[in-house]
Amino acid sequence: MTQSTSPTAGRAAFSDRLPSLADIGPLAALVIACAFFIWQSDRFLSIQNLSLILQQTMVVAVIAIGQTLIVLTGGIDLSCGMVMAFGSIVMTKFAVTMGVPPVIAIMCGVAASTLFGLLNGTLITKIKLPAFIVTLGTLNIAFALTQVYSNAESVSNLPDAMMFFGNTFHLGGAEVTYGTVLTLLMYLAVWFVLRDTVPGRHLYALGNNAEAARLMGLSSQKILITVYTLAGFFYGIAALLSVARTGVGDPQAGQTENLDSITAVVLGGTSLFGGRGTIVGTLLGALIVGVFRNGLTLIGVSSVYQILITGILVILAVAADKLARPRA
Repeated sequence: MTQSTSPTAGRAAFSDRLPSLADIGPLAALVIACAFFIWQSDRFLSIQNLSLILQQTMVVAVIAIGQTLIVLTGGIDLSCGMVMAFGSIVMTKFAVTMGVPPVIAIMCGVAASTLFGLLNGTLITKIKLPAFIVTLGTLNIAFALTQVYSNAESVSNLPDAMMFFGNTFHLGGAEVTYGTVLTLLMYLAVWFVLRDTVPGRHLYALGNNAEAARLMGLSSQKILITVYTLAGFFYGIAALLSVARTGVGDPQAGQTENLDSITAVVLGGTSLFGGRGTIVGTLLGALIVGVFRNGLTLIGVSSVYQILITGILVILAVAADKLARPRA
């Protein structure tokens, strides 16, 4: 006997197989943004300009890796930009002022950022403080330590080893930095971990439903401390890339990177409610931010309006996430 399927059930099954707005939205937004700026400026599509966008994006993109891991658990990190700045000052001061070998100085800077991540995770899990409050506090602590340790002065005359990831090589007529390659490799590694490993599935489970994760035997404290510590490590790598790109340890760096990283994560389709999102989406979100900043500069739009447009994009992305949640 042949079973009949109702048209309604067929339409439901078909709609369930369609990709969600969170999946296709970031790529569609990136394509539309590129098309608009190609139409508005002849310089946008040049190889040199596209290479520049990648160079300008890599620092925020690496910070956004750590931010994505945190947001997937339902948290948020406001301290990331200043933690990155502190790590950059530690590694440059150690190398220039104290004469520490560059590799060891870099490791010390990355370790300093990682310790801030560990501090965030410990305060959130052990004392049960909200992530927003904890990271707002450590933002100010990192800012103060950066200013005090650097005497509010940039650190220059850096050793060549610290500049390596700012060096370029030619690829198809474009100049690509080694920092861009490192950024893409880190995204590839995190994509694999989140998609194909047990720790990745545990992270999503915690973000989806913390109580259900606890009943499954998962330790939310252990996962959160690991996530925040890893995020601090990525901020330290971003500090190295920032130093390599600018050629100095800048105590004024990192003051907008926290919002830029959150913007990249949200535009990439990661839910601020936790448990849903992809690291590939975050990379697309970071590129969207870079494309908008670069394209608006090319067509002569003031930086004030660039910030305005970025804010509108964030609100639209969060609204899309809110609308997509019932279907998810």
